[in-house]
Amino acid sequence: MKVILDKYQLQLTIQRLTHQLMEDHGDFSDTILIGIQPRGIFLADRIVDYIRKTYPSKDIHYGKMDITFYRDDIRKELHVANQTDIPFSLEARKVVLIDDVLYTGRTIRAALDALLAFGRPEKVELCVLINRRFRRQLPIQPDYCGKSIDSIVSEKVKVEWENEQVVLY
Repeated sequence: MKVILDKYQLQLTIQRLTHQLMEDHGDFSDTILIGIQPRGIFLADRIVDYIRKTYPSKDIHYGKMDITFYRDDIRKELHVANQTDIPFSLEARKVVLIDDVLYTGRTIRAALDALLAFGRPEKVELCVLINRRFRRQLPIQPDYCGKSIDSIVSEKVKVEWENEQVVLY
């Protein structure tokens, strides 16, 4: 096991991602942030909390989306869906999808399909904590990336939110 981001580095990385989002989206009046269930919401919650502390008087639109039934790569198992909570239209709004690790790109492809049930966004961006650059199966790249790593297919990247670290094993 190798620690990619320790507690301090993880906190700094989340702050940097949040500042990049704030630079690009201003007061978030026309932007919706969406955490991808299940693991992306841990990152999204932290980003949204930081933004709300910075803009306490603003109403930040934040949703959580489950993409279980939009996936095309898991067919043999019975999956239990997580909650989707998007109580607003995405029509003509900017959307930032937030997930923990980008690897093959299939989760993001499923998220893009699921988004259409909530309207047609003006623009969709992707924010990830870890970008595993190799083994991408679809042409998907993040707009905001905490850290890019090179790893082999047998290695796994895990964001351990309870221990506040990211490990490669």
